[in-house]
Amino acid sequence: MSEHMNCQVAPLDKPLDYEALRTARAVFVSVQGMGCPRCATRVRNGLLQLEGVLAVNVFLTEGLASVAYDPARVEPQHLLAAVAAAGGDGRHSYRAEVVGSAPIDYALVRPYDSVG
Repeated sequence: MSEHMNCQVAPLDKPLDYEALRTARAVFVSVQGMGCPRCATRVRNGLLQLEGVLAVNVFLTEGLASVAYDPARVEPQHLLAAVAAAGGDGRHSYRAEVVGSAPIDYALVRPYDSVG
């Protein structure tokens, strides 16, 4: 049986902080270990749970996430730790690295436009 069978995860909703968005930065994060849309949702949820992360968009087939964040509240290394922690259930393992700056718009696309 595949490690991705019977794996369920509900997408997290987080209201957008428009005030923080005015000074936000965005980065592209390369994510290894995602094998299905639920993995992408798990990674997205893990990032959104961080205080200071404003929006996340995960591109499963590219193994890439765009993350808009408030640099006064969170730093890029926290993003990488959140991705790794998202796989901490013993069945999933994710690794990440920041690969560059991203336009804020890439993190603001509705998550269901690209997860999957």
